[in-house]
Amino acid sequence: MLVPLLALIAIAARGSGPLWPHLISYVLPQAALQTALLLCGTGVLVVAIGTGTAWLVSAYRFPGRSVLAWVLLLPLAMPAYIVAYAYLDVLHPAGTWQSWLRDALDLSLPLPDIRSLGGAVFLFGFVLYPYVYGTARASFLMQSADVLEAARLDGASGGHLFRYIALPLARPAIAAGAGLALMETLGDIGACEFLGVQTLTVSVYVTWVTRGSVEGAAQIALAMLVPVALLLLLERRSRPGRAEAGEITSILSARPLGRVAGALAAAACAVPVILGFVAPALHLALSSWSRIAEHGLSGRFVESALSSAQYATIAAILAVAAGFALACCQRFQRVGTPLRLVQIGYALPGTVIAVGLLGVLSAVDAAIGLIGIEALRGALLLASPAAVILAYLARFLAVPASAIEAGYEKLPFSMDDAARVSGARQASIAFHIHWPLLRPATRAAFLVVFVECIKELPATLLLRPLNTETLATFLYGEASRGVYEDGAVAALAMVGLGMLPILLLSQPSRRPSATRASPAVPPAPDTRPAP
Repeated sequence: MLVPLLALIAIAARGSGPLWPHLISYVLPQAALQTALLLCGTGVLVVAIGTGTAWLVSAYRFPGRSVLAWVLLLPLAMPAYIVAYAYLDVLHPAGTWQSWLRDALDLSLPLPDIRSLGGAVFLFGFVLYPYVYGTARASFLMQSADVLEAARLDGASGGHLFRYIALPLARPAIAAGAGLALMETLGDIGACEFLGVQTLTVSVYVTWVTRGSVEGAAQIALAMLVPVALLLLLERRSRPGRAEAGEITSILSARPLGRVAGALAAAACAVPVILGFVAPALHLALSSWSRIAEHGLSGRFVESALSSAQYATIAAILAVAAGFALACCQRFQRVGTPLRLVQIGYALPGTVIAVGLLGVLSAVDAAIGLIGIEALRGALLLASPAAVILAYLARFLAVPASAIEAGYEKLPFSMDDAARVSGARQASIAFHIHWPLLRPATRAAFLVVFVECIKELPATLLLRPLNTETLATFLYGEASRGVYEDGAVAALAMVGLGMLPILLLSQPSRRPSATRASPAVPPAPDTRPAP
């Protein structure tokens, strides 16, 4: 985890020659401004949508509330670049929809173009609000109802309850969810490039691929660590602590709304789901059906799907094994520092990890050449499946490590003591006692890492072998060429896979128990499923 960061510093220190004055004069200021504006706009939108919908489904009863409570998480199944791909196809100025709308409204000028900073803010806001929704809803449900009931008896209205009591108590959880959403926004490359927003992440890719300067890309990537550190600090500082036993005497109960107010509440919760998931998913389904009915599945799509499945399966197996080892290390040796360090990877954009890995793999590749083992060159390192899998591990190892750590918290230490008294060693305890009990956590972690690897675009785009495509890079290439129909099938397949962790998380929310905190909560970066 740390080696790519150290390598990134070493590459940046080599300097980029005459390119650096150009970068610092023309590229970095504009990219930093675009990134800051995008993060501010997205932050406001995800907080407004996520907090508002979370309060409605937590505090009130209205038609469709039980379904909307978990359907509001579905946009997490949509990577932002897939939503950008779908909306760009639908709302393109020369597209059918805009042409029909201009004719219907008798407009001579085109409607506002989604390929803009405002379009990017809209897209990220309606795709990433579930991070805030999940954490805010959990906080609202965990707040003691006694305080709210006392305020109601004192004459406080629903708006005053939300503004002066519930919202201040939920502020840490809301900030944590917003930090996660902004990390995803900062690390995006596909959606921003599709929409013409020149962020720092896009600048890293353009400087590396277009200008051919790895050093310049490393310098920009190093500058990206500043907002990454600030967002990570925000998430860590704002993460709500655990409630002490007996702190919560009663759970917030939902109050019924009238017919008109209930219809408005249901509509307010349905709009984000429609814009963030239903509309793009429906467009992808129709485009995929048309493409398959006319031409069938292309061979390139099948090859891309197989490559994605292979890379993701290997990376998920290795990540679960490494996460189990780290969690065991903390359990037996009381050493938690490695477990904390790997969590940094989830906050780093894929481009930063890719640039750092490039320096490491180049050095190892050169060392192999000096030793004379030519058979290993290319097969293990640069432009190879191993490079992609290493990037996946550095990026997503935090998921299984923290999920297994959370599972360990439910296993009493008395179990270990009894096994030691019986003569069992640590390895035997880990594999014969802990592993069977932790299987639910490891299975869920495997699924989450598998889906995250399928959807990962920046690191795959920069490190994949030549003439090899995954579903993510296949979609990116087709969208870049403007062949939207061919990429729709790959996009729909990725959306279907992305729904698996969402459905896994939302299943407990349909149980009748009302005493639990929100089960549909995307965890913090060390445990969250990915969007």
